[in-house]
Amino acid sequence: MTDYSTIDFDSLVALAGEDEVVTHSFVRDIPLTAGKTLALITLDNGRDHTRPNTLGAATLLEYATTLDGLKARAAAGEIHAVAVTGKPFILAAGADLSKVAEIPDKETAKKFVQLGHYALAKLSEVGVPSFAFYNGLALGGGLEIGLHADYRTVDASAPALALPEVFLGLIPGWGGATILPNLIGIENALKVVIENPLKQNRTLKGQDALDLGIADAIFPSVTYLEDSLRWADDVISGRVKVKRPNEPGKVERLVKWDAAIGIATKMLKSRIGSVPQSPYAALDLMKAAKNGTRAEGFQREDEVLADLIAGDQLQASVYAFNLVQKRTKRPAGAPDKELAKKVAKVGVIGAGYMASQLALLFVRRLRVPVVITDIDQERVDKGVAYIAGEVDALLAKGRISPDEANRLKALVTGTTDMADFADCDWVIEAVFEELEIKQNVFAEIEPHLSPEAVLATNTSSLSVEQIGAKLAHPERLVGFHFFTPVAVMPLIEVVKTPHTDDATLSTAMVTAKNLKKNAVITADTPGFVVNRLLAVLLGEAMRAVDEGTSFETVDQAIAPLGLPMAPSTLLDLVGLKVGAHVLDTHHAAFPDRFYRSENLHRLADYGKLLEKDDKGKVKGFDKGAMKIVSGGKNARSADDILVSLQDGLAREVRLMLDEHVVAAPEDIDLCMILGAGFPFQMGGVTPYLDRVGASERVFGDTFHHPPIAGVGA
Repeated sequence: MTDYSTIDFDSLVALAGEDEVVTHSFVRDIPLTAGKTLALITLDNGRDHTRPNTLGAATLLEYATTLDGLKARAAAGEIHAVAVTGKPFILAAGADLSKVAEIPDKETAKKFVQLGHYALAKLSEVGVPSFAFYNGLALGGGLEIGLHADYRTVDASAPALALPEVFLGLIPGWGGATILPNLIGIENALKVVIENPLKQNRTLKGQDALDLGIADAIFPSVTYLEDSLRWADDVISGRVKVKRPNEPGKVERLVKWDAAIGIATKMLKSRIGSVPQSPYAALDLMKAAKNGTRAEGFQREDEVLADLIAGDQLQASVYAFNLVQKRTKRPAGAPDKELAKKVAKVGVIGAGYMASQLALLFVRRLRVPVVITDIDQERVDKGVAYIAGEVDALLAKGRISPDEANRLKALVTGTTDMADFADCDWVIEAVFEELEIKQNVFAEIEPHLSPEAVLATNTSSLSVEQIGAKLAHPERLVGFHFFTPVAVMPLIEVVKTPHTDDATLSTAMVTAKNLKKNAVITADTPGFVVNRLLAVLLGEAMRAVDEGTSFETVDQAIAPLGLPMAPSTLLDLVGLKVGAHVLDTHHAAFPDRFYRSENLHRLADYGKLLEKDDKGKVKGFDKGAMKIVSGGKNARSADDILVSLQDGLAREVRLMLDEHVVAAPEDIDLCMILGAGFPFQMGGVTPYLDRVGASERVFGDTFHHPPIAGVGA
């Protein structure tokens, strides 16, 4: 086993320099009953709540030294317990990710991981009972601090406890992958380590931590520290016996453990494919945690985490994380938000599925009256009923209260009289994707609207400027392209035409933010960003199929991109007619670069590509569909298809940047991450194209300087 005490960790502090915001370990003695004393460590970096405690090299070494001192005091009989907590509302947010990403090589990465084990494990070695008081935020290494204690309490109002590492291309490598499954059982641990991070980084509240068994006791915020100290006193004295019903027993280790890992592996492959490395690495570590000692588990964590820190996927994840956390807050090209008009009532043109989803989102997020319209009362009534049904479903799931459900339903009305839109501040259309239809509905409704009202179109591929060709005031029209499902997908492409004025654009950006969506401003060009690049992908896929390559091979070829679904599944999801329309639109605009597939039109007429069972589960490809696309004589290999796709994407992204469709490569990546599900661990499309050499092959340069890649060995 690794002897951490022989490693020179001081070099890590020197490497970090003076940039680290050190989280200090402050100790004070707390008198307990029966003449005993508890030494309480409070972690505090001296900053306010906007800068959480983090765990850098200097922080970890100070923490280790503090615990060494307390171990000596415990041996001398001066103290009888040790506890660790944090500054108000925060224990720790784990390692500073930006600093981890700056680690220069694998050797340094491994030493930093070993330092974490060296320091955190000392809490379990002080020779007296040890406690962790989760007084607030505890993420990653912050949560792992407590796992090394003998006992844990949690503040009932703690906002977020989590191990988010696999979302960021890492694993819980300071004991989390080893200790947690042995503390709360393998199924609960899989939820915390794998399932939650991959569900948009879902976190635990205080009660969740107690229910899972991460914490042994929970106390209200007002008296949290006093209650935790009193409880610790009772544990030390024997007045409280701690029971842990979720700790795995022999049956779980013999039967359930490996089965749970197997189920989780299958789930991951179906949901995220095999490209992301960290979830599978975490599964391997958790599987191995069933047997052996903690020390053996820590050594495995050292090796795996060092590899991941030095690899491409961490750097890509940090890049993507910064885009989503920072660039979305300051969108490129956004006018001053003070120019935005107030939106106190929303009008939705259309009452079909997409329009109803939009109406539901607007009423839930903005809490303003929403009126919908369509060509007849039957359609309007159906749309209003759908929205009411969705609100009732939220109520049934406990996500809203009965009062809130009643308020939301009361805010939604339907009409066939466009005069009822007169007091709307924001009017969005979501009618059939045909230019003339969209032009006519706007031209028809404009005379009924206030001169200040903003008009928005949810078109996915048509020219926004052309949609507004019949408007008297095209300057108040903006593209507002959602992705489906509307409630889930976080991106809106805000499309600026040559006529769109700053007040309209500002209103669109502020409205997107109020809808809790992330907005990227794009030029008015076919497909904008996401659909233009997906058209490259679908076009390359259909070209290969038309030439005689099987759909299975095409799906296999494109799998290395790590997209959430294969081309065949994507076509099935969006609809074959929509897919054909997207390719037609782009081929018409750029015939030399975008492929049009006659076979895709035949499939659309046939109406089916995948064969499914009664529950909607895909069984394979429909035989009739395969006959339609058969006949090609020049089947291509998966490798050839992938290289062609990479080069096609690199060419199109370069052209989009040259045409100023968006401001920078970062905006392309934001759109693909948030709108197409491009995985964090790929970093978006442009870092990927740099790493695989497509950028160099196509235009002799890279999108990023230097390319976003790992440090290797």
